[in-house]
Amino acid sequence: MRPSARSRRAKPLALFIVGAIAAVMLPSSTASADLQSDIATAVQEFLDVGRDSVPRADCGPGSMPESGLQGDVPAADRDSGRSTKGYRCNMSMIGNFAGRGAGITSTSFENCAYMGSFFPGDLISEGRGVQVLDVSDPANPRPTATLAEPAMLAGTWESLKVNTKRKLLVGTGVPVGTGVGYLSIYDISDCAHPRLLNPGAGTNLLMPLPITTHEGGFSPDGNTYWASGIAPGFVSAVDISDPANPHVVWQGLTGIEAHGFGISPDGNRMYISALGGFTVLDISAVQRRDPNPQVPHLGRTFWTDGWATQHSIPVSYGGKPYLYTVDEGGSGGVKLIDVGNDGAPKVAGKIKLEINLPQNIDSNIGSSMGGSAFAYESHYCAADRQEDPTALACGWISSGIRVFDVRDPRNIREIAYFNPPARTGQNLSLWNSPHALASIIGVPVMSAPPAARAVLEGQFNPWDALTPRTGRLAFGDMSTDWCFSPPEWRGNQLYVACSDNGFMVLQLDNDVYAPPANQESIVGS
Repeated sequence: MRPSARSRRAKPLALFIVGAIAAVMLPSSTASADLQSDIATAVQEFLDVGRDSVPRADCGPGSMPESGLQGDVPAADRDSGRSTKGYRCNMSMIGNFAGRGAGITSTSFENCAYMGSFFPGDLISEGRGVQVLDVSDPANPRPTATLAEPAMLAGTWESLKVNTKRKLLVGTGVPVGTGVGYLSIYDISDCAHPRLLNPGAGTNLLMPLPITTHEGGFSPDGNTYWASGIAPGFVSAVDISDPANPHVVWQGLTGIEAHGFGISPDGNRMYISALGGFTVLDISAVQRRDPNPQVPHLGRTFWTDGWATQHSIPVSYGGKPYLYTVDEGGSGGVKLIDVGNDGAPKVAGKIKLEINLPQNIDSNIGSSMGGSAFAYESHYCAADRQEDPTALACGWISSGIRVFDVRDPRNIREIAYFNPPARTGQNLSLWNSPHALASIIGVPVMSAPPAARAVLEGQFNPWDALTPRTGRLAFGDMSTDWCFSPPEWRGNQLYVACSDNGFMVLQLDNDVYAPPANQESIVGS
Protein backbone atom coordinates (compact mmCIF):
# COMPACT_ATOMS: atom_id res chain seq x y z
CA MET A 1 0.00 0.00 0.00
CA ARG A 2 1.36 3.45 -0.94
CA PRO A 3 2.31 5.45 2.19
CA SER A 4 0.27 8.55 2.97
CA ALA A 5 1.67 12.05 2.63
CA ARG A 6 1.59 12.31 6.41
CA SER A 7 3.72 9.18 6.86
CA ARG A 8 6.18 10.41 4.19
CA ARG A 9 6.55 13.69 6.11
CA ALA A 10 7.28 11.76 9.31
CA LYS A 11 9.94 9.55 7.66
CA PRO A 12 12.93 11.90 8.17
CA LEU A 13 12.13 12.10 11.87
CA ALA A 14 12.00 8.30 12.05
CA LEU A 15 15.34 7.93 10.25
CA PHE A 16 16.97 10.40 12.60
CA ILE A 17 15.70 8.50 15.64
CA VAL A 18 16.83 5.17 14.12
CA GLY A 19 20.37 6.52 14.18
CA ALA A 20 20.01 7.93 17.66
CA ILE A 21 18.75 4.65 19.08
CA ALA A 22 21.48 2.69 17.33
CA ALA A 23 24.11 5.06 18.71
CA VAL A 24 23.01 5.37 22.33
CA MET A 25 20.91 2.34 23.16
CA LEU A 26 22.89 -0.54 21.68
CA PRO A 27 26.18 -1.29 23.46
CA SER A 28 29.18 -2.04 21.29
CA SER A 29 29.35 -5.62 22.62
CA THR A 30 25.76 -6.44 21.61
CA ALA A 31 25.45 -9.44 19.30
CA SER A 32 22.26 -10.17 17.38
CA ALA A 33 21.18 -12.67 14.75
CA ASP A 34 19.28 -9.84 13.04
CA LEU A 35 20.54 -6.46 14.21
CA GLN A 36 18.53 -4.57 11.59
CA SER A 37 15.31 -6.22 12.78
CA ASP A 38 16.17 -5.47 16.42
CA ILE A 39 16.73 -1.79 15.63
CA ALA A 40 13.53 -1.59 13.60
CA THR A 41 11.54 -3.07 16.49
CA ALA A 42 13.12 -0.66 18.98
CA VAL A 43 12.39 2.31 16.71
CA GLN A 44 8.79 1.21 16.19
CA GLU A 45 8.21 1.04 19.96
CA PHE A 46 10.07 4.32 20.52
CA LEU A 47 8.00 6.16 17.92
CA ASP A 48 4.61 4.54 18.52
CA VAL A 49 2.35 7.32 19.67
CA GLY A 50 -0.87 5.44 20.29
CA ARG A 51 -3.41 6.69 17.78
CA ASP A 52 -6.50 4.95 19.14
CA SER A 53 -8.60 5.72 22.20
CA VAL A 54 -10.36 3.17 24.36
CA PRO A 55 -14.08 2.77 23.59
CA ARG A 56 -16.31 5.30 25.34
CA ALA A 57 -18.43 4.31 28.30
CA ASP A 58 -22.09 3.63 27.52
CA CYS A 59 -23.72 6.07 29.93
CA GLY A 60 -26.84 4.87 31.76
CA PRO A 61 -29.76 6.67 33.42
CA GLY A 62 -28.89 9.62 35.66
CA SER A 63 -25.69 10.43 33.79
CA MET A 64 -24.60 13.93 32.75
CA PRO A 65 -22.21 12.95 29.96
CA GLU A 66 -19.42 14.94 28.35
CA SER A 67 -20.51 17.20 25.52
CA GLY A 68 -17.40 16.91 23.35
CA LEU A 69 -14.50 14.55 22.77
CA GLN A 70 -13.94 11.83 25.35
CA GLY A 71 -12.11 13.50 28.26
CA ASP A 72 -12.53 17.05 26.96
CA VAL A 73 -14.03 20.03 28.75
CA PRO A 74 -14.80 22.20 25.72
CA ALA A 75 -14.03 25.91 25.66
CA ALA A 76 -17.74 26.72 25.37
CA ASP A 77 -18.51 24.72 28.54
CA ARG A 78 -15.71 26.43 30.43
CA ASP A 79 -16.77 29.91 29.40
CA SER A 80 -20.53 29.39 29.83
CA GLY A 81 -20.16 27.92 33.34
CA ARG A 82 -21.38 24.46 32.26
CA SER A 83 -18.15 22.92 33.63
CA THR A 84 -19.10 24.08 37.14
CA LYS A 85 -21.80 21.38 37.09
CA GLY A 86 -19.31 18.62 36.28
CA TYR A 87 -19.83 15.52 34.14
CA ARG A 88 -20.71 12.00 35.18
CA CYS A 89 -21.30 8.65 33.55
CA ASN A 90 -22.32 5.57 35.57
CA MET A 91 -20.76 7.10 38.67
CA SER A 92 -21.89 9.72 41.19
CA MET A 93 -20.55 11.54 44.24
CA ILE A 94 -22.19 10.51 47.53
CA GLY A 95 -19.89 12.35 49.97
CA ASN A 96 -17.42 15.22 49.96
CA PHE A 97 -15.07 17.19 52.21
CA ALA A 98 -13.56 20.01 50.21
CA GLY A 99 -11.66 21.81 52.96
CA ARG A 100 -9.11 24.19 51.44
CA GLY A 101 -8.17 21.78 48.67
CA ALA A 102 -6.36 18.44 48.68
CA GLY A 103 -2.72 18.95 47.76
CA ILE A 104 -1.27 16.75 45.02
CA THR A 105 -1.76 13.15 46.16
CA SER A 106 -3.81 11.98 49.10
CA THR A 107 -4.28 8.45 50.44
CA SER A 108 -6.60 6.34 52.58
CA PHE A 109 -6.82 3.36 54.94
CA GLU A 110 -9.88 1.43 56.05
CA ASN A 111 -12.62 4.03 56.70
CA CYS A 112 -10.23 7.02 56.82
CA ALA A 113 -8.64 9.41 54.35
CA TYR A 114 -5.54 11.61 54.57
CA MET A 115 -5.51 14.79 52.48
CA GLY A 116 -2.09 15.77 51.17
CA SER A 117 -0.63 19.19 51.99
CA PHE A 118 0.78 21.75 49.54
CA PHE A 119 3.30 24.35 50.69
CA PRO A 120 3.00 27.26 51.37
CA GLY A 121 -0.77 27.45 51.02
CA ASP A 122 -1.35 24.82 53.71
CA LEU A 123 0.10 27.23 56.28
CA ILE A 124 -2.29 30.08 55.54
CA SER A 125 -5.60 29.00 57.03
CA GLU A 126 -7.14 26.50 59.43
CA GLY A 127 -6.28 22.80 59.18
CA ARG A 128 -2.54 23.36 58.67
CA GLY A 129 -0.73 20.21 57.56
CA VAL A 130 -2.34 16.90 56.59
CA GLN A 131 -6.07 16.66 57.31
CA VAL A 132 -7.37 13.33 58.67
CA LEU A 133 -10.96 12.38 57.77
CA ASP A 134 -13.29 9.76 59.24
CA VAL A 135 -15.38 8.33 56.40
CA SER A 136 -17.41 5.86 58.48
CA ASP A 137 -20.44 7.66 57.07
CA PRO A 138 -19.50 7.98 53.39
CA ALA A 139 -22.08 10.71 52.88
CA ASN A 140 -20.53 12.88 55.60
CA PRO A 141 -16.72 12.66 55.83
CA ARG A 142 -15.61 14.58 58.91
CA PRO A 143 -12.21 15.85 60.07
CA THR A 144 -10.81 14.18 63.21
CA ALA A 145 -7.17 15.30 63.40
CA THR A 146 -4.47 17.36 61.69
CA LEU A 147 -0.90 16.13 61.29
CA ALA A 148 1.40 19.10 61.78
CA GLU A 149 4.90 17.65 62.02
CA PRO A 150 7.58 19.38 59.87
CA ALA A 151 7.22 16.96 56.97
CA MET A 152 3.45 17.47 56.91
CA LEU A 153 3.68 21.27 57.07
CA ALA A 154 6.38 21.43 54.40
CA GLY A 155 4.03 19.89 51.80
CA THR A 156 3.78 16.17 51.09
CA TRP A 157 3.73 16.44 47.25
CA GLU A 158 3.56 12.79 45.98
CA SER A 159 5.02 11.12 49.07
CA LEU A 160 2.00 10.53 51.33
CA LYS A 161 1.45 6.75 51.24
CA VAL A 162 -0.08 3.95 53.32
CA ASN A 163 1.14 0.40 53.86
CA THR A 164 -1.95 -1.63 54.77
CA LYS A 165 0.01 -4.67 55.96
CA ARG A 166 1.78 -2.76 58.73
CA LYS A 167 -0.88 -0.08 59.19
CA LEU A 168 1.60 2.73 58.60
CA LEU A 169 1.24 6.18 57.06
CA VAL A 170 4.41 7.95 55.85
CA GLY A 171 4.95 11.34 54.28
CA THR A 172 7.98 13.48 53.51
CA GLY A 173 8.45 17.23 53.37
CA VAL A 174 8.62 18.70 49.86
CA PRO A 175 8.33 22.51 49.88
CA VAL A 176 8.98 23.20 46.18
CA GLY A 177 9.58 20.32 43.79
CA THR A 178 12.29 18.64 45.88
CA GLY A 179 12.59 18.35 49.65
CA VAL A 180 15.34 17.17 51.96
CA GLY A 181 15.59 15.61 55.36
CA TYR A 182 12.10 15.27 56.82
CA LEU A 183 9.95 12.14 57.03
CA SER A 184 7.26 11.22 59.56
CA ILE A 185 5.82 7.78 60.31
CA TYR A 186 2.40 7.21 61.89
CA ASP A 187 0.64 4.20 63.35
CA ILE A 188 -2.87 4.22 61.85
CA SER A 189 -4.30 1.22 63.74
CA ASP A 190 -6.87 3.77 64.91
CA CYS A 191 -7.12 5.29 61.46
CA ALA A 192 -8.95 8.45 62.52
CA HIS A 193 -6.25 9.32 65.08
CA PRO A 194 -2.76 8.61 63.69
CA ARG A 195 0.01 8.29 66.27
CA LEU A 196 3.50 9.61 65.47
CA LEU A 197 6.15 6.87 65.83
CA ASN A 198 9.40 8.75 65.10
CA PRO A 199 9.64 11.93 67.19
CA GLY A 200 13.42 11.91 66.62
CA ALA A 201 15.16 11.30 63.29
CA GLY A 202 13.11 12.60 60.37
CA THR A 203 10.70 14.62 62.53
CA ASN A 204 12.87 16.62 64.92
CA LEU A 205 14.05 19.70 63.02
CA LEU A 206 17.56 19.14 64.37
CA MET A 207 17.67 15.50 63.23
CA PRO A 208 17.05 15.41 59.45
CA LEU A 209 17.56 12.22 57.48
CA PRO A 210 20.10 12.32 54.59
CA ILE A 211 17.45 12.02 51.85
CA THR A 212 16.06 14.01 48.98
CA THR A 213 12.42 13.57 48.11
CA HIS A 214 9.67 14.49 45.72
CA GLU A 215 7.89 11.17 45.65
CA GLY A 216 7.95 8.11 47.87
CA GLY A 217 6.41 4.75 48.60
CA PHE A 218 6.71 1.43 50.39
CA SER A 219 8.09 -1.96 49.55
CA PRO A 220 5.15 -4.38 49.81
CA ASP A 221 6.20 -5.75 53.22
CA GLY A 222 6.25 -2.21 54.67
CA ASN A 223 9.80 -2.46 56.01
CA THR A 224 11.34 -0.06 53.49
CA TYR A 225 10.19 3.40 52.46
CA TRP A 226 11.78 4.60 49.21
CA ALA A 227 12.25 8.33 48.57
CA SER A 228 13.02 9.68 45.09
CA GLY A 229 14.16 13.24 44.53
CA ILE A 230 13.60 14.06 40.82
CA ALA A 231 16.82 15.53 39.33
CA PRO A 232 19.36 14.15 39.51
CA GLY A 233 17.96 10.62 39.82
CA PHE A 234 18.79 10.21 43.49
CA VAL A 235 16.91 7.46 45.36
CA SER A 236 17.11 6.54 49.06
CA ALA A 237 15.98 3.38 50.83
CA VAL A 238 14.89 4.11 54.41
CA ASP A 239 14.65 1.15 56.78
CA ILE A 240 11.47 1.57 58.84
CA SER A 241 11.29 -1.96 60.25
CA ASP A 242 11.61 -0.14 63.58
CA PRO A 243 9.45 2.94 62.90
CA ALA A 244 10.96 4.80 65.86
CA ASN A 245 14.39 4.55 64.27
CA PRO A 246 14.22 5.24 60.51
CA HIS A 247 17.63 5.11 58.88
CA VAL A 248 19.00 5.04 55.34
CA VAL A 249 20.33 1.64 54.21
CA TRP A 250 21.04 2.45 50.55
CA GLN A 251 21.32 5.47 48.28
CA GLY A 252 22.24 5.84 44.66
CA LEU A 253 21.88 7.70 41.40
CA THR A 254 19.53 5.77 39.15
CA GLY A 255 19.71 8.00 36.09
CA ILE A 256 19.14 11.56 34.94
CA GLU A 257 15.83 11.79 36.79
CA ALA A 258 13.89 9.71 39.32
CA HIS A 259 10.16 10.25 39.61
CA GLY A 260 7.65 7.73 40.96
CA PHE A 261 7.92 3.98 40.73
CA GLY A 262 6.36 0.60 41.31
CA ILE A 263 7.76 -2.37 43.22
CA SER A 264 7.18 -6.04 42.41
CA PRO A 265 5.08 -8.07 44.90
CA ASP A 266 8.20 -9.85 46.24
CA GLY A 267 9.99 -6.54 46.84
CA ASN A 268 12.91 -7.48 44.57
CA ARG A 269 12.34 -5.22 41.56
CA MET A 270 11.82 -1.48 41.33
CA TYR A 271 10.46 0.12 38.17
CA ILE A 272 11.72 3.67 38.57
CA SER A 273 10.21 6.29 36.27
CA ALA A 274 12.54 8.61 34.39
CA LEU A 275 11.74 11.11 31.65
CA GLY A 276 9.56 9.11 29.24
CA GLY A 277 9.91 5.51 30.41
CA PHE A 278 11.43 3.59 33.31
CA THR A 279 14.43 1.58 34.45
CA VAL A 280 14.27 -1.85 36.08
CA LEU A 281 16.41 -2.03 39.23
CA ASP A 282 17.32 -5.18 41.14
CA ILE A 283 16.67 -4.13 44.76
CA SER A 284 16.76 -7.66 46.21
CA ALA A 285 19.96 -6.95 48.19
CA VAL A 286 18.22 -4.05 49.93
CA GLN A 287 15.13 -6.20 50.50
CA ARG A 288 17.35 -8.87 52.16
CA ARG A 289 19.30 -6.19 54.07
CA ASP A 290 22.64 -7.39 52.72
CA PRO A 291 25.61 -5.44 54.08
CA ASN A 292 26.75 -2.89 51.48
CA PRO A 293 23.89 -3.76 49.10
CA GLN A 294 24.34 -3.32 45.36
CA VAL A 295 21.45 -2.23 43.12
CA PRO A 296 22.18 -3.13 39.49
CA HIS A 297 20.24 -1.83 36.48
CA LEU A 298 18.62 -4.76 34.67
CA GLY A 299 16.80 -3.13 31.77
CA ARG A 300 14.97 -0.06 30.62
CA THR A 301 12.43 1.12 28.12
CA PHE A 302 11.80 4.63 26.83
CA TRP A 303 9.20 6.18 24.57
CA THR A 304 8.35 9.45 22.90
CA ASP A 305 4.65 8.91 23.54
CA GLY A 306 4.33 10.93 26.77
CA TRP A 307 6.87 12.18 29.27
CA ALA A 308 7.36 12.79 33.02
CA THR A 309 6.42 9.14 33.58
CA GLN A 310 4.69 9.07 36.94
CA HIS A 311 4.42 5.60 38.50
CA SER A 312 3.86 1.90 37.75
CA ILE A 313 1.38 -0.65 39.11
CA PRO A 314 2.64 -4.26 39.11
CA VAL A 315 -0.11 -6.70 38.14
CA SER A 316 -0.27 -10.12 36.52
CA TYR A 317 -2.48 -11.82 33.98
CA GLY A 318 -2.52 -15.61 34.04
CA GLY A 319 0.57 -15.50 36.24
CA LYS A 320 2.57 -13.38 33.77
CA PRO A 321 3.91 -10.06 35.17
CA TYR A 322 2.83 -6.72 33.71
CA LEU A 323 2.81 -3.06 34.72
CA TYR A 324 0.28 -0.34 34.21
CA THR A 325 2.56 2.69 33.78
CA VAL A 326 1.26 6.26 33.77
CA ASP A 327 2.68 9.31 31.96
CA GLU A 328 2.09 12.66 33.69
CA GLY A 329 2.99 14.75 30.67
CA GLY A 330 2.43 14.90 26.96
CA SER A 331 -0.90 13.07 26.60
CA GLY A 332 0.89 9.72 26.98
CA GLY A 333 -1.96 8.14 28.93
CA VAL A 334 -1.47 4.75 30.55
CA LYS A 335 0.64 1.95 29.10
CA LEU A 336 0.46 -1.79 29.74
CA ILE A 337 4.03 -3.12 29.90
CA ASP A 338 5.11 -6.75 29.65
CA VAL A 339 7.90 -7.18 32.23
CA GLY A 340 8.32 -10.93 31.87
CA ASN A 341 11.90 -10.23 30.76
CA ASP A 342 13.62 -7.82 33.19
CA GLY A 343 16.15 -6.87 30.54
CA ALA A 344 13.67 -6.01 27.82
CA PRO A 345 10.32 -4.60 29.01
CA LYS A 346 7.87 -4.18 26.12
CA VAL A 347 4.80 -1.99 25.63
CA ALA A 348 1.84 -4.34 25.20
CA GLY A 349 -1.04 -1.85 25.06
CA LYS A 350 -2.15 1.73 25.69
CA ILE A 351 -5.06 3.49 27.36
CA LYS A 352 -5.84 6.92 25.92
CA LEU A 353 -8.88 9.16 25.79
CA GLU A 354 -9.94 10.83 22.56
CA ILE A 355 -8.65 14.20 23.77
CA ASN A 356 -5.14 12.66 24.08
CA LEU A 357 -4.84 11.46 20.48
CA PRO A 358 -2.30 13.17 18.18
CA GLN A 359 -5.03 14.23 15.75
CA ASN A 360 -6.90 15.97 18.59
CA ILE A 361 -4.03 17.87 20.26
CA ASP A 362 -5.14 21.04 18.46
CA SER A 363 -8.58 20.77 20.12
CA ASN A 364 -6.85 19.85 23.39
CA ILE A 365 -4.88 23.13 23.30
CA GLY A 366 -7.92 25.10 22.21
CA SER A 367 -10.06 24.11 25.19
CA SER A 368 -7.35 24.06 27.86
CA MET A 369 -5.82 27.48 27.19
CA GLY A 370 -6.38 29.78 30.13
CA GLY A 371 -6.75 26.87 32.55
CA SER A 372 -3.12 26.64 33.79
CA ALA A 373 -0.06 24.45 33.13
CA PHE A 374 -1.78 21.07 32.74
CA ALA A 375 -4.32 20.10 30.11
CA TYR A 376 -5.63 16.50 30.00
CA GLU A 377 -2.86 14.32 31.45
CA SER A 378 -3.13 11.09 33.41
CA HIS A 379 -1.43 11.01 36.82
CA TYR A 380 -2.08 8.17 39.31
CA CYS A 381 -4.08 4.95 38.95
CA ALA A 382 -5.10 2.00 41.14
CA ALA A 383 -5.97 -1.55 40.07
CA ASP A 384 -8.69 -3.39 41.98
CA ARG A 385 -6.40 -6.37 42.66
CA GLN A 386 -2.90 -7.49 41.79
CA GLU A 387 -3.58 -10.82 40.10
CA ASP A 388 -5.91 -10.69 37.10
CA PRO A 389 -7.29 -7.20 37.86
CA THR A 390 -10.81 -6.49 36.66
CA ALA A 391 -10.78 -2.67 36.74
CA LEU A 392 -8.35 0.25 36.73
CA ALA A 393 -9.35 3.64 38.15
CA CYS A 394 -7.28 6.70 37.26
CA GLY A 395 -7.05 10.34 38.23
CA TRP A 396 -6.91 12.18 34.89
CA ILE A 397 -6.02 15.86 35.19
CA SER A 398 -8.96 18.00 33.97
CA SER A 399 -10.75 14.85 32.71
CA GLY A 400 -11.67 13.67 36.22
CA ILE A 401 -11.80 10.10 37.52
CA ARG A 402 -11.85 7.50 34.73
CA VAL A 403 -12.64 3.80 35.27
CA PHE A 404 -11.69 1.08 32.80
CA ASP A 405 -12.61 -2.58 32.44
CA VAL A 406 -9.23 -4.34 32.19
CA ARG A 407 -10.29 -7.99 32.54
CA ASP A 408 -9.07 -8.59 29.00
CA PRO A 409 -5.88 -6.53 28.59
CA ARG A 410 -6.24 -6.78 24.80
CA ASN A 411 -9.71 -5.24 24.91
CA ILE A 412 -9.71 -2.45 27.50
CA ARG A 413 -12.75 -0.17 27.55
CA GLU A 414 -14.01 2.71 29.66
CA ILE A 415 -17.02 1.94 31.87
CA ALA A 416 -17.51 5.10 33.95
CA TYR A 417 -16.21 8.59 34.70
CA PHE A 418 -16.79 11.43 37.12
CA ASN A 419 -15.37 14.85 36.33
CA PRO A 420 -16.09 16.99 39.41
CA PRO A 421 -17.64 20.46 39.24
CA ALA A 422 -15.12 23.16 38.39
CA ARG A 423 -14.61 25.67 41.19
CA THR A 424 -14.06 28.54 38.78
CA GLY A 425 -13.03 31.79 40.43
CA GLN A 426 -12.58 30.30 43.91
CA ASN A 427 -8.76 30.52 43.90
CA LEU A 428 -8.54 32.59 47.08
CA SER A 429 -10.47 30.06 49.18
CA LEU A 430 -8.40 27.03 48.08
CA TRP A 431 -5.04 27.68 49.71
CA ASN A 432 -4.10 23.97 49.81
CA SER A 433 -4.83 23.37 46.12
CA PRO A 434 -1.81 23.29 43.78
CA HIS A 435 -4.24 24.15 40.98
CA ALA A 436 -5.30 27.37 42.71
CA LEU A 437 -1.72 28.35 43.51
CA ALA A 438 -0.43 27.50 40.01
CA SER A 439 -3.13 29.43 38.23
CA ILE A 440 -0.91 32.43 37.62
CA ILE A 441 -0.11 30.45 34.44
CA GLY A 442 -2.67 30.16 31.67
CA VAL A 443 -0.73 28.18 29.04
CA PRO A 444 -0.91 24.33 29.10
CA VAL A 445 2.87 23.91 28.95
CA MET A 446 2.70 20.15 29.68
CA SER A 447 1.12 19.74 26.24
CA ALA A 448 3.99 21.41 24.37
CA PRO A 449 5.79 18.18 23.29
CA PRO A 450 2.72 16.46 21.76
CA ALA A 451 1.71 19.75 20.12
CA ALA A 452 5.17 20.04 18.53
CA ARG A 453 4.95 16.47 17.34
CA ALA A 454 1.49 16.98 15.88
CA VAL A 455 2.83 20.00 13.97
CA LEU A 456 5.76 17.97 12.59
CA GLU A 457 3.39 15.22 11.48
CA GLY A 458 1.03 17.68 9.82
CA GLN A 459 -1.80 16.81 12.20
CA PHE A 460 -2.12 20.15 13.99
CA ASN A 461 -4.79 22.45 12.56
CA PRO A 462 -4.28 25.96 13.97
CA TRP A 463 -7.94 26.81 13.32
CA ASP A 464 -9.06 23.98 15.65
CA ALA A 465 -6.72 25.36 18.32
CA LEU A 466 -8.21 28.85 18.08
CA THR A 467 -11.04 29.48 20.56
CA PRO A 468 -12.22 32.47 22.61
CA ARG A 469 -9.72 31.25 25.23
CA THR A 470 -6.64 31.47 23.00
CA GLY A 471 -5.28 34.75 24.34
CA ARG A 472 -5.46 33.78 28.01
CA LEU A 473 -1.76 33.38 28.71
CA ALA A 474 -1.86 34.09 32.45
CA PHE A 475 -4.14 33.78 35.47
CA GLY A 476 -5.82 30.45 34.81
CA ASP A 477 -9.54 30.45 35.56
CA MET A 478 -9.83 27.00 37.23
CA SER A 479 -12.53 25.97 34.76
CA THR A 480 -11.75 22.29 35.49
CA ASP A 481 -10.31 20.46 38.49
CA TRP A 482 -6.96 18.67 38.67
CA CYS A 483 -7.42 15.04 39.71
CA PHE A 484 -3.91 13.90 40.66
CA SER A 485 -4.62 11.24 43.32
CA PRO A 486 -5.12 7.51 42.84
CA PRO A 487 -8.79 6.53 43.29
CA GLU A 488 -8.76 3.76 45.91
CA TRP A 489 -11.22 0.89 45.84
CA ARG A 490 -13.87 0.26 48.52
CA GLY A 491 -16.31 -2.24 47.00
CA ASN A 492 -18.18 -0.31 44.33
CA GLN A 493 -17.07 2.97 45.88
CA LEU A 494 -13.90 4.94 45.27
CA TYR A 495 -12.10 7.15 47.81
CA VAL A 496 -10.32 9.91 45.91
CA ALA A 497 -9.17 13.51 46.19
CA CYS A 498 -8.94 16.20 43.50
CA SER A 499 -7.02 19.41 44.07
CA ASP A 500 -9.98 21.81 44.21
CA ASN A 501 -12.89 19.61 45.28
CA GLY A 502 -10.93 17.90 48.04
CA PHE A 503 -11.89 14.42 49.23
CA MET A 504 -14.79 12.61 47.55
CA VAL A 505 -16.59 9.30 47.87
CA LEU A 506 -17.75 8.16 44.44
CA GLN A 507 -20.23 5.37 43.79
CA LEU A 508 -20.08 3.18 40.69
CA ASP A 509 -23.36 1.89 39.29
CA ASN A 510 -23.88 -1.79 40.08
CA ASP A 511 -24.52 -2.74 36.47
CA VAL A 512 -21.08 -1.55 35.26
CA TYR A 513 -18.85 -2.92 38.04
CA ALA A 514 -19.02 -5.93 40.36
CA PRO A 515 -16.21 -5.97 42.97
CA PRO A 516 -14.14 -9.18 42.94
CA ALA A 517 -14.13 -11.13 46.20
CA ASN A 518 -10.43 -10.40 46.79
CA GLN A 519 -10.56 -6.72 45.87
CA GLU A 520 -7.59 -4.66 47.08
CA SER A 521 -6.37 -1.28 45.86
CA ILE A 522 -2.96 -1.63 44.21
CA VAL A 523 -1.16 1.67 43.60
CA GLY A 524 2.30 0.23 43.09
CA SER A 525 4.38 1.89 45.80
